[in-house]
Amino acid sequence: MNKTTSRALRDILKAPGCHHFPTCYDGLSAVMVKQAGFPLTFMSGAAVSASRLGGPDTGLITMSEMADQLRYICSAIPGMPVIGDGDTGNGNGMNVRRTVSEYARAGAAAVMIEDQVEPKRCGHFDGKMVVPRAEAKMRIRAAVEAAREYGVLIVARTDARAVDGFSAAMDRCLDFVNEGADIIFLEAPESSDELRTFAREIQVPTLANVVPGGKTPVLSRKELEDYGFKLAVYHPLLFASMRAMQDALLQMRGESASFPLALSFEEMKRIVGLPEYEAQSTRYKV
Repeated sequence: MNKTTSRALRDILKAPGCHHFPTCYDGLSAVMVKQAGFPLTFMSGAAVSASRLGGPDTGLITMSEMADQLRYICSAIPGMPVIGDGDTGNGNGMNVRRTVSEYARAGAAAVMIEDQVEPKRCGHFDGKMVVPRAEAKMRIRAAVEAAREYGVLIVARTDARAVDGFSAAMDRCLDFVNEGADIIFLEAPESSDELRTFAREIQVPTLANVVPGGKTPVLSRKELEDYGFKLAVYHPLLFASMRAMQDALLQMRGESASFPLALSFEEMKRIVGLPEYEAQSTRYKV
């Protein structure tokens, strides 16, 4: 548990403008995000499920597996704020409290909790369902109370737009503000007007989820900032790495005419920190 990263995230939220950053899903992707100069990252449940299980984001991965992955990520980028995807919190209020506490111990600066029915689905998949409004409030109340004990922040997310409409989703967002959530995330609004209204009417920091090909229009960075969003999260790494692996494998089988772009062996060693490791290890040679 590192309260320094929570303080760093609070400072980011106080700074002017909209802060754009990518998701990560393992230690290597987190290291590359940090080396690229971003101020924070978000451990994506969908990306962890894809990379760790080779499966879809449909509630298959467990809380212990997610916390384990989060621990590797936070260890790889000490001092950098990481938002951990806590999904539904994995049960009732006491389960939500445990999820927040385990993520805090793993090193998260903030934990996202959402209002989907278990097993949950990716926010841009069809077929989602949400718990009743009172239960959604209870989840966020439990999450906030646990977060205050551990010194982390809560991102409260609703998926009600796809189920009950925009107005009902906004009611839940306002409930989450009243329960003390630090950041509000309305998943999958379906128009620019909905994005604008959400960011304007919620009086705490708001998060935009930018998913090309998803249900939400992809706006420019300036538009998101003009609307009033404080955070905007993007998902380039998993998609780019999957495409690169496809290209490399096709080329290896002789089915592709072009050789995929690839790092040199020297560049790979630099990214994973071999020079620093070698320099430090000389202190312990016998």
